[in-house]
Amino acid sequence: MVFAATSTPSGGTLYQFLHDHGVSDGTAHTIQSLSVGPLRIAVVVVIAWVVTRMVPRTTRRLVRSLQLRAPARLTTVRASERAGTVGAVLGGVFRSIVWIIAFLTILGIIGINLGPFVATATVIGAAVGFGAQSLVKDFLSGILILLEDQYGVGDTITADGVTGTVEGLNLRTTRVRAGDGTVWYVANGEIRKVGNSSEGFSQAVVDIVVPPGTDLSRVEELAEDEARAFAADQEWQGKILEPPSVLGVQGVAADGVTIRVVAKTAVGDNAPVARALRARVIERLRREGVAWRGVEAADPEEPAPGPTVT
Repeated sequence: MVFAATSTPSGGTLYQFLHDHGVSDGTAHTIQSLSVGPLRIAVVVVIAWVVTRMVPRTTRRLVRSLQLRAPARLTTVRASERAGTVGAVLGGVFRSIVWIIAFLTILGIIGINLGPFVATATVIGAAVGFGAQSLVKDFLSGILILLEDQYGVGDTITADGVTGTVEGLNLRTTRVRAGDGTVWYVANGEIRKVGNSSEGFSQAVVDIVVPPGTDLSRVEELAEDEARAFAADQEWQGKILEPPSVLGVQGVAADGVTIRVVAKTAVGDNAPVARALRARVIERLRREGVAWRGVEAADPEEPAPGPTVT
């Protein structure tokens, strides 16, 4: 006796369940087609929604991990605001990527051939990526500058050989106005090192050059006395943070000896303090008639040359 083996076609778990309970093949296939597709789409949407809900927490952790600054800087208002702004931008980008992936997945579920789209997107992405390498570099550097709060609008910086005041800052470029009024646009990706003279405090540096043979001890004594009197003036209260000090001899040349005086000032006040302090010290040396030591003038009636400044 020969037994004919028969098999029940299977179209999926739901089809098999319906078929086992006496539903006809056509009806089972129809029910599965109408239910499984939407169910898969619903699952994709739910997963995408859950992932996007997790994105803000992930971006906040990412921002905190990238804030490679001292704790005191992390608590500043500007740093916190920037971190929040960058975190929101990154969160928006991540959410967009998640929903794009979910959309493409749904297109595949409903039977649309994604092959041409993928091939076209690959070619376009490769071309854009190759041509926009420097742009991507600028954006990534801009994000790190903002996160680390390296500088901001109003700060005086030196970056890529340019010194000036920051007038604008975005993810791609930094706009700096130099002392002569020239506006420089510096790509963030080209900034390898930057000096910020507006962070914390500034320092006024005054170099005084006196002729060779001058009594240096006397010069340092007079310079320190006048510098401290200058710091005590009511006009400069709040601008000079610590009493000025004389560092001593900074250089020796054929035309003179350089004496340096420094004063710790509030941010941005170093230039006016340096100018005023230089004038006060020079005038004090002139009044005291600081003389040469061990040098005889060719003409006794001719006064010894006074100190010069740099």
